[in-house]
Amino acid sequence: MAPYRIVTLPGDGIGPEILAAATRVLDAVGDFEYDEHAFGGAAIDAHGAPLTDDAVAACKAADAVLLAAVGGPKWDSTDPAAP
Repeated sequence: MAPYRIVTLPGDGIGPEILAAATRVLDAVGDFEYDEHAFGGAAIDAHGAPLTDDAVAACKAADAVLLAAVGGPKWDSTDPAAP
């Protein structure tokens, strides 16, 4: 059987650290293939949007999605035009 495909969204702040620990646990119990995409503040910095169309398409095609953590003062805004 082929490994399950999981899209990982590490987010920002402590998210990447949390995701690394989570994938270590998953690797200890099964066979998984990971496809990482930027999300939240990291995606805003890299792509100008918190979630790209490519990331959404990957999530829809995956067996599962693993989201770590997002948010931080750098991206906090009450401006409705802000991503």
